[in-house]
Amino acid sequence: MIKNILQQQLEERNSLQKRSYIHRIENATIAELLNTTLIKLITGPRRAGKSVLALQLLKNQNFAYLNFDDDLLLRHFDEDAIVIGLNDIYKGFDYLLLDEIQNLPNWELWVNKMYRRGVNLVITGSNSKLLSHEMATTLTGRYVQISILPFSFKETILFEEQRAPSSNLLTPVEIGNMQGLLHTYMSNGGFPETVLNPGILKNYLSSLFDSILLKDILKRFQVRQTQQLYDLANYLLANYTNPFSFNQIKQELNFNSVVTVQKFVGYLEEPYLFQHITRYNNKLKSQQKATRKIYVIDNGFIKARSFELSPNYGRLLENMVFVELLRRQYQPELELFYYRTRNDREIDFLLRKGHQIEQLIQVCYDIQQPKTVNREKDALIEAASELKCTNLLIITWDKEDTIKVGELTIQLVSATNWLLNKQERTVVT
Repeated sequence: MIKNILQQQLEERNSLQKRSYIHRIENATIAELLNTTLIKLITGPRRAGKSVLALQLLKNQNFAYLNFDDDLLLRHFDEDAIVIGLNDIYKGFDYLLLDEIQNLPNWELWVNKMYRRGVNLVITGSNSKLLSHEMATTLTGRYVQISILPFSFKETILFEEQRAPSSNLLTPVEIGNMQGLLHTYMSNGGFPETVLNPGILKNYLSSLFDSILLKDILKRFQVRQTQQLYDLANYLLANYTNPFSFNQIKQELNFNSVVTVQKFVGYLEEPYLFQHITRYNNKLKSQQKATRKIYVIDNGFIKARSFELSPNYGRLLENMVFVELLRRQYQPELELFYYRTRNDREIDFLLRKGHQIEQLIQVCYDIQQPKTVNREKDALIEAASELKCTNLLIITWDKEDTIKVGELTIQLVSATNWLLNKQERTVVT
């Protein structure tokens, strides 16, 4: 039985290799990763392209393949039979790709055994915290982690065979074209299948959302309060970019305890459905007690599942900026926060590197009215004074400008330029 399963998966691997994909990893990074015997752990949401990245990493290499999204393999998994079958089908293989490894119970023990036997492993998984925790516990210092998210705006342009502008000096036609593409991206998100087939977006992402809840949460954590988990997921989706507290959710959704709410929010964040940021405060205890802000890992989920009567472009733009900051390696609660001044003015994003506050960012879709400009400007000036940070930015939909206030300078940059003019790279930690 095992050999038949492995033979079927060989055909699956060969079929996947024949397809053409957007190049998502630099050649220098590929060479660096292939030259190490450390386990290569690729994490990210389901259907974001982890398997594709692994295939790009192993292109032209002799590698074996096991896909643990296969119920047949999971039901008949036998360590000895698997090893014998792999060596028979993939003679002399140099690497072993384990796809969606989190589906295998106690996977880290088997991986550790294979690693000790000298097998060079590439692993993909859709559960960030759990995978990292298990790897850190069982395989301390023996792996490198590579994070992958749905397509960025730049990757979406490449996927659609549009040329990203190489200069900031765009013609009006080019500006209009880029803004049209960005408007679609802001609404639809960047999951590869929906970029290729936008007509299937609602059905595809709604089904993916349910699949993540079922496979990665309900089954894995044996959650019995199914309806409460679904209610919480829909609540967070409806309140993306908004502040929330665990006690507030407990009251609004009639949970039995705050502890259950905390646990369920954690479950929803592990498979990359949601992420939160905390309010920046020099005192850690105050920071932990403050309300959090919730974000969705891809704007497409909002379009597929939200109950909004019409798109809220301000919130969509803010959510898109948040995901891009994740893509640029800013880690929530370590380097990425929001902030409230002493006069309760909110700063959307505070970026920190080490102990230094690197930048303060406001996101404002429509900044045409003087009242709006003053609101965003005053918040940044007050925060700059309190935090001693002079790198101030407002990301707008289409306005470019510079505002001088005393010795401070506030840059206004369009979302298109901000997204396209920052070099993106795969996160390797």
